[in-house]
Amino acid sequence: MVAFVLMAAVLALVVLAVLLRPLWRGARPVALGVAVLVLASTALLYRLVGTPQALDPAALRAPETLAEAIAQLEAELRRNPGQAEGWRLLAQALQRENQPAKARDAFAKAVALAPEDADLLAEAAQSRALADANRLFDAEAVSLLQRALSLRPDHQRARWFLGIAQRQAGDHAAAAATWEPLLQQVDAATATSLRKEIDSARVAAGLQPLPAAEAVASSPGVSVKVSLDPEFAARVRLRGDATVFVIARAPEGPPMPVAVEKRSVSELPFTATLDDADSPMPTSKLSQLREVELVARLSESGVANRQQGDVESKPVRVTLPAKGPVELVIGD
Repeated sequence: MVAFVLMAAVLALVVLAVLLRPLWRGARPVALGVAVLVLASTALLYRLVGTPQALDPAALRAPETLAEAIAQLEAELRRNPGQAEGWRLLAQALQRENQPAKARDAFAKAVALAPEDADLLAEAAQSRALADANRLFDAEAVSLLQRALSLRPDHQRARWFLGIAQRQAGDHAAAAATWEPLLQQVDAATATSLRKEIDSARVAAGLQPLPAAEAVASSPGVSVKVSLDPEFAARVRLRGDATVFVIARAPEGPPMPVAVEKRSVSELPFTATLDDADSPMPTSKLSQLREVELVARLSESGVANRQQGDVESKPVRVTLPAKGPVELVIGD
């Protein structure tokens, strides 16, 4: 049975690759949408008929348009409506097809089948606002968002939408209070714009703005001096648009950097300061580490992930806070 499922999945992907090739060149989002919906409807059909022998090859005909794929999925859900993920996929596809009312109704069916899925609850609430002529979150949408937050208090999307709903209802103090916990979850750039929204809500409620944000005193950053090895520079000819990435990562940890800066090769030699503002992930910051590994990478492609032909400096491990600039020599 497992072998059959794997073979069926591979066959479906091969067929889709052939059929969707013209769409991929000219309408990549539509091609992806068709692929997702075809695979979903195929899975639903298999679950419905129960055995490989019962599969009807005609029913597995790949649709030629996203609208046809939606129609196929709708037909499968009429025959087997107890599929929460199927209703969710249908709702998302209907939103892409600019059918907000139908998307709202499909999300409602999905929620009825999976009432403990916080992500789904937030999507369903948003769909109700998108289906409203004035883009308002109604009482049912607010209830969905509150349920999502009761399940996952750290759900950022549900918290943001609930604050919007409270602002729409004129409860500005409640909106500000709803949004304030997000300041501890988002990155520095997002927090700056979020504070403006919170302060606007507080002022509308007759409250004082939040106290000024404190500077990140615990994260002074690490200074890195980057240069090219003279012998390496003499024997290679660098393109003027080449890129230098200065990277800090957790020693013996995942390759994802905790801080990175992008510079032009024309700036060499230069000194960069890596800090929390350079963290690509809000949940993984430089200030959270006691030790970091620093490396400078010369990239002809300009792509942050290491590519064939990139040249790196020798990595240097330092304990934070570092005293004085850390020297990295590319090509040494």
